[in-house]
Amino acid sequence: MSDGSVQQRLSQPAVPLLKEQRVGEILAAVPERKHWRYRPRRVGMVWRSRTFRVVAVFTVLAICGLAILALVRDQTGTQGFLVGLGLAVLPVPLLLAAFRWLDRVDPGPWRNVLFAFAWGAFAAALVAILANSFATRWIATTIADPSNADTLGATVIAPVVEESAKAAAVLLIFLFRRREFNGIVDGVVIAGVTASGFAFTENILYLGNAFGEDQQIGNSGVVSVTAATFFVRAVMSPFAHPLFTVLTGIGFGLAAACARRRRIRRTVLPLLGLVLAMGMHSLWNGSGVLSPYGFYAVYAVFMVPVFGLVTWLAIWSRRRELRTLAAELPAYAAAGWLSPEEPLALSSMRARGLARDTARRQYAVAARGSRYTPYGPGWAPGSMPGSTPGVIPGSLPGAVPGPSAQAAQTKAATQAAEAHGKAAARAVAEYESFATSLAALRLQARRGTTGPDFAERELELLHHLWQRREVAAPALTYAAQATGLLRPHRLPPLPYAQQFTPHTQYGAYGNGPTQAQAHAQPPGPGPGPGAGYNPYLRPQQPPR
Repeated sequence: MSDGSVQQRLSQPAVPLLKEQRVGEILAAVPERKHWRYRPRRVGMVWRSRTFRVVAVFTVLAICGLAILALVRDQTGTQGFLVGLGLAVLPVPLLLAAFRWLDRVDPGPWRNVLFAFAWGAFAAALVAILANSFATRWIATTIADPSNADTLGATVIAPVVEESAKAAAVLLIFLFRRREFNGIVDGVVIAGVTASGFAFTENILYLGNAFGEDQQIGNSGVVSVTAATFFVRAVMSPFAHPLFTVLTGIGFGLAAACARRRRIRRTVLPLLGLVLAMGMHSLWNGSGVLSPYGFYAVYAVFMVPVFGLVTWLAIWSRRRELRTLAAELPAYAAAGWLSPEEPLALSSMRARGLARDTARRQYAVAARGSRYTPYGPGWAPGSMPGSTPGVIPGSLPGAVPGPSAQAAQTKAATQAAEAHGKAAARAVAEYESFATSLAALRLQARRGTTGPDFAERELELLHHLWQRREVAAPALTYAAQATGLLRPHRLPPLPYAQQFTPHTQYGAYGNGPTQAQAHAQPPGPGPGPGAGYNPYLRPQQPPR
């Protein structure tokens, strides 16, 4: 260190340090709150409120929705808007059902799906209409011949604007719902739903304008412009916009599967997917300009093969998720958390459905007391829990139930049995969901994409599994054997075949611990994360 720097330090006034002996004296001299000169700055506290975020997002989407509906109605007219709305809504359920089917292994929450669809239908559509109109007018007045402005805007400007607006929804969920965005399937589903919403609003505009043109010309029926527009947009190519944006979703899905240290790859892959989506969109919009048959050539030679390739990739990714269950869950089965048959059943969609149906049927039958009669042989009034022998609930002691009372009692017992069955099926479905999340978490840890809270998240998932194990494990074991995954010489008896006594306060997890008991005692063998916690040690005293 130079002499100048030493002299500069010596010339500065010394700052007295707070000594431990003076803490009491200093704290006693602090003025009252109303006389404070300094107050804590709550940076970002408003945005951290979940209620504020929900209200803000809902408000923005609502404003965009009102604005886009007003614009579309202004361009199409009231009658054209209603006709376009009625026709544009027809392909939407099919598209949403297809994407939800693709996401059956580890379905994302509905709030993400609704947000993605609303963003595409309102926010992205509004940005696209405003930006495309401005760009087309700008091109017509400054750069190109006015006659070619629409063509240049459709092939150059529209793909960039529309795909960027739709990709914003995928980016937001990727950033703020990162735990629910794990791979290619999640990217495909979010991108496809967003594009479906965008196509819905765009179809209202095109079909409404076509109907207005038919009204001016006097066409109607099959030869009308409306029918031709509906056939091209809703029958031949309902997957066009979803197919473009799915390329962006695949890029985000690949980035989600990369390790956190691969920052360049996590940035380049989404951008590459976006560029491919823009290029494919541009080719599709410009296909009609190439030649009279350019649209059909691009449709047959390019669009259909790419659609088949993307569909195969999405289905392959879903099967890969199922293989992840079969590869990651046996470690928990060896540790005693699962039975050996459960990983096989959880890796088969057919076995999963059979397990839910079996639990629903068997718990409902056991609640009735017999497979064939609502109450079982030898049933007498008062055999239901919480009732007095010989007395039907709601009747006076010693009274003989009439036909109407017996019918009401039978109906009540049937409804109670159905409630038991639905609760058991719901418990199995939740068990399957938590097991899928557990396998995905373990795979993320293997890839290095999980955060530092891996142990806490793993313990929480194991806790949820143990809560539902008594109901779900027998059903999954039976399903694995009944579907031929184990190829047994003979099938075992159905689970829950023993006599079942319905609880007076039936919980969602059958005979397992109540919610309060389950949260009061951890399911693991140790004290929890830290202190030598090892989830793969066989639990010696499982919670009951």
